[in-house]
Amino acid sequence: MGNRVAVLGAGPMGLATAYELIRQGHRPVVFEADDRVGGMTAAFDFSGLMIERYYHFHCTSDTAFLDMLGELGIADRMRWKETRMAYWYDGRLQSWGNPVALLKFRGLGLLAKFRYGLFAFLCTRRNNWEPLDNVNAREWVLRWVGPEAYEILWRRLFEYKFHHFTNNLSAAWIWSRIRRLGRSRYSIFREKLGYLEGGSDTFLRAASAFIRENGGDIRLQSPVSRVHIRNEAVHAVETEGLIEGFDRVISTIPLPFVPRIMPDLPQPVRDAYASVDNIAVVCVIVKLASSLSPNFWININDPEMDIPGLVEYTNLQSLGDHVVYVPFYLPGDHPSYARSDQWFTDRVCAYLRKINPGLGATDIIEVRASRYRFAQPVCEPGFARKLPPIGLPVKGLWVADTSYYYPEDRGISESIELGRKLAIMAASC
Repeated sequence: MGNRVAVLGAGPMGLATAYELIRQGHRPVVFEADDRVGGMTAAFDFSGLMIERYYHFHCTSDTAFLDMLGELGIADRMRWKETRMAYWYDGRLQSWGNPVALLKFRGLGLLAKFRYGLFAFLCTRRNNWEPLDNVNAREWVLRWVGPEAYEILWRRLFEYKFHHFTNNLSAAWIWSRIRRLGRSRYSIFREKLGYLEGGSDTFLRAASAFIRENGGDIRLQSPVSRVHIRNEAVHAVETEGLIEGFDRVISTIPLPFVPRIMPDLPQPVRDAYASVDNIAVVCVIVKLASSLSPNFWININDPEMDIPGLVEYTNLQSLGDHVVYVPFYLPGDHPSYARSDQWFTDRVCAYLRKINPGLGATDIIEVRASRYRFAQPVCEPGFARKLPPIGLPVKGLWVADTSYYYPEDRGISESIELGRKLAIMAASC
């Protein structure tokens, strides 16, 4: 085989990079700080139930993911299901996500409903994002849907997801989220989402096995402390005092970590990485004895709930008990991010009982909380021009993370597509 190539990070992007490097005739060595592969898609033992720490689902447009499943021989594990969506507003749970639900929605006037429906429809039909790149998302949505629909349907979603970044988001990024979900439908009345039997762990195991069985190496609990650069070229990778020679390195770890482990990069490049803001997440997972609702996704507008929504995952994939994910999105320096797990889990239990007063104390079987500091890059207007190029002015070095598939939102399929492109870039040099 060809050159040994260091890959930093064993999330879906890092694994896809290593997978494609092997296909291109190279030998990847994947370095991962965690004790397992997967990053935000990694699973944990939830009292006998292996489940992801953060929820994931798939849309019919996730071509890169579906293609790789086929190549790995696990496409038959993919399942599709019609799902339902709701909106918790004014103390009641209302159907959401199709024209009939919009017309019946209590709290919006007829004109506001028409403007919102037209906006959502045109977003799903639009293909060109570049005119929206420099447009402020809040102002763009407000201009289309009007103040009434913005206040009821959008303001809290923005503010509980992005907090003080709310007024500095790109309309292109918001549009891509609306379009992805809008296009994963049987029709305008029926939504179809997908899951992999066994969850993302099925994909992670298959990809890891392919890498190891075909000359690659995956080293867990091996955080990279430094990438050594000499004469404007990659020279070596250092882990816990061990320095190992490589002439090609591909980094897929969050950009804020890069300046720390690559101090020899040009200062403007390090400054650009450091300037990318990220939102953290505290995701509470609840195992219930009975269902919260028949909906997969519930958007929330309630002054007593500081969350933009929640996901009852088992309304997509049956897992025996009922599982609900409740994410709190917070800037890393937000005072609440430093609060205890108990503080978050207590709030979630109260929220679930408010949405479904029929839930008794014995219905809540178990509650856990997981945290990820760099869960979501903040994509401001003109975000694409803010990022340094993937191929840096250092021979043999490529750097990217989820920021680099802007305006698309972070997702497994997008990570796989970008990871394979990174491998092809490195293999062609």
